[in-house]
Amino acid sequence: MQGRIDTDTLKRLVADDEIDTVIAAFPDMYGRLVGKRLAGRFFVDEILKHGMHACDYLLACDMDMDPVPGYAFTSWAKGYGDFRPIPDFETLRVASWLPKTALVLCDVYREHAHELVPVAPRSMLRHQLERAAKLGFSVMAASELELYVFKDSYDTVAEKGFINATPIGRVIEDYHILQGTKEEHLIGAIRSHLERSGVPVESSKGEWGPGQQEIGLRYADALEMADRHSIYKHAAKEIAWQQGHAITFMAKWDERYAGSSCHIHMSLWDEKGKKPQFAGDEPLGNTTSSPTFRWFLGGWMKHIRELFAFFAPYPASYKRYVEGSFAPTGIAWSFDNRTAGFRIVGSGSSLRIECRAPGADANVYLAFAAAIAAGLDGVANHIEPPPAFEGDVYKAASDLPHMPHSLNESIAALSESAFAREAFGEDVVDHYLHFFRTEQRKFDAVVTDYERRRYFEMA
Repeated sequence: MQGRIDTDTLKRLVADDEIDTVIAAFPDMYGRLVGKRLAGRFFVDEILKHGMHACDYLLACDMDMDPVPGYAFTSWAKGYGDFRPIPDFETLRVASWLPKTALVLCDVYREHAHELVPVAPRSMLRHQLERAAKLGFSVMAASELELYVFKDSYDTVAEKGFINATPIGRVIEDYHILQGTKEEHLIGAIRSHLERSGVPVESSKGEWGPGQQEIGLRYADALEMADRHSIYKHAAKEIAWQQGHAITFMAKWDERYAGSSCHIHMSLWDEKGKKPQFAGDEPLGNTTSSPTFRWFLGGWMKHIRELFAFFAPYPASYKRYVEGSFAPTGIAWSFDNRTAGFRIVGSGSSLRIECRAPGADANVYLAFAAAIAAGLDGVANHIEPPPAFEGDVYKAASDLPHMPHSLNESIAALSESAFAREAFGEDVVDHYLHFFRTEQRKFDAVVTDYERRRYFEMA
């Protein structure tokens, strides 16, 4: 049995001893899957009916699982109680890269009420999709997620102190079939396991760095696409580990090489997902569009700086925004122009906006939620985008609004954003401001290898 399954099929697979483990997981603030491995029979007998419990500190801790003081949501003073991850059985699937294992993603509910925990990333995306539905829209999306592959294993990289890791390739391999063949034992395995696990794949290709690859998934409605993205990211790490390789989704793992992006493609459709709402009769370059397209683009562009932390969540994320690197620096839109932060591609039913700002380290649920919130505000308030840009955005960047230069700059913009508080809620914005500030504070406290190399002897 492969791919997506329903609960009746799961019961049969468990009874026939084809599945003995079910992973029930949800995305945390970093976008990682966290949860439990459950015995198959216990899952069928109990979790199917009642859901499960998990400690609420999972949405108030850092990447090292250290409980972080200062969150209003939960704390030592509140006892770090439970919440209830409840499986979304639309996401149930066989995890083909693991033996006799199924995977289901969960929504996180309050312990004593059938109410979504608002700060949970999947809840935030659901909230924005509900807002879209009230306006008569559904949202289609895709995410182009890039990664670097290394000859080293994760343990070897750690033993090296996370420096001098060896990429699997020696050359820039953009569209390079020969170098792709050298990496196919891993990349091909990731593609194959995703397909067999109900995550449809379009293609893979070498990217603009040694050992850098992109695996493209089929587009879907935004929640399904975010789920596919998070499963891809998780599965890729486990499959790499199984083969003795390390991979990274850092937005910029080495200043010498191209960063890794998560370009977001997005479009609005009618509520049933049948009729594209960006298509229309208004002239748009070599094609035509609708006012809805124009306003969605206008809202996304207007609010990108104040929501930028959701696209670039760590101090290191901002090392990616370098001129001449295919990462955007100026806030502009253009037709099929990879120097622009907003690239317009397709026509008719395929007309869509590609935002090139998010890095591969972004939490896709938060990035999608931010994009939808901004675009819907544009539609609701008829926000017009600036004129289309022609030429090299890098050369004109000094004359254009600029992407934030640092996480501190993004934190300041988010903290001052009345729009963000209206779109997500005061508690949610304050929660993530504390999250981003914690990442910045912990980074600021560390003496880096660069500082030791530069100042140890010469200062």
